[in-house]
Amino acid sequence: MLAFIYDDQGKLSLKQVEVPKVTKKTAIVKIEATSICGTDLRTYRYGSLKIKPPRIIGHEMVGTLIEVGSDVHGFAVGDRIQVAPAIGCGVCPSCKRGNTNLCDNLKTIGFDYDGTFAEYMCIPEEAFSQNHVTKVPKQLDSKEAVLTEPIACIVNAQSYLNIKAGDNVAIFGSGFIGTMHAQLAYHQGAGKVFMIEVNDERLSKAKGLLPDLIPINSLKEDLGSVIMANTFNYGVDVAITACSVGSAQSDALDIIAKRGRVCLFGGLPKESKGFLDSNIIHYKELSVFGSHASTVAQNRYVLNLIATGKIDVKPFIQKTFRLDEINEAFVALNNESIVKAVLIP
Repeated sequence: MLAFIYDDQGKLSLKQVEVPKVTKKTAIVKIEATSICGTDLRTYRYGSLKIKPPRIIGHEMVGTLIEVGSDVHGFAVGDRIQVAPAIGCGVCPSCKRGNTNLCDNLKTIGFDYDGTFAEYMCIPEEAFSQNHVTKVPKQLDSKEAVLTEPIACIVNAQSYLNIKAGDNVAIFGSGFIGTMHAQLAYHQGAGKVFMIEVNDERLSKAKGLLPDLIPINSLKEDLGSVIMANTFNYGVDVAITACSVGSAQSDALDIIAKRGRVCLFGGLPKESKGFLDSNIIHYKELSVFGSHASTVAQNRYVLNLIATGKIDVKPFIQKTFRLDEINEAFVALNNESIVKAVLIP
């Protein structure tokens, strides 16, 4: 089968490999749709110390089971499934509290297990034993369902923020994640949603998807002045840094209102430090939250939102690629000509 592999030299390439074999406690899934996330793009650009090579990467997927081990219960050949990729051990304190995404022994598809950028994938034993596999509603298009996992990560982040009717929200970064953050904020009743970017074309694409957005190019406009003019000099109730830029964290503290909530969604390189002024946090009585991956429950919640039409992901599926076109997909994302790349192996 064809697969996209991260090798020992930190290089990514398409290779022919053997189709994985089923065991009593695993299953083999034919990938119907998989998508490229920001983490995959960073790996494409810079490599990754977190991936154990050689490894098939990718972790956002929907597929159909073609083989099911005899000890796997509740699933059968022909079931269409989605997998929450960050798999906990089930026994550490975080797992016992339901926070499997924060497991002390976390293993992730595409990092510790072979991933989704392939024609077929083995669903590991742990995914079944920890209940990370979910059946996809029959009426739901695989191209839409495949966006479940990245949106579940957004739901995880917003679970801390308590966005309510009338809240003003600022989002730094207008890619798929930032724009979906905005859609979910509107879904929860947000009033004004500001999209902060340094690229007019990206801002234009985001506003095309969500016309009510208030776009701000922070290179061309004074961010603080625009925010204060639009919030009666109060600031925003919620700020989300949906980009891996340290200065966005500093800017978020500057425009947040007293007792506001800040989500640091986009991770920074390890050497990046010192962007948060603790005195601002202290005197404004701010709540600052981190966010990492998502839980099974959050994946199932999002799958239901998409299936019932409560959120619309169709506009984000601008272009699909075959697996043998994956390099073209990465180039398109790297050049920012598309917001999200969906692969149909």
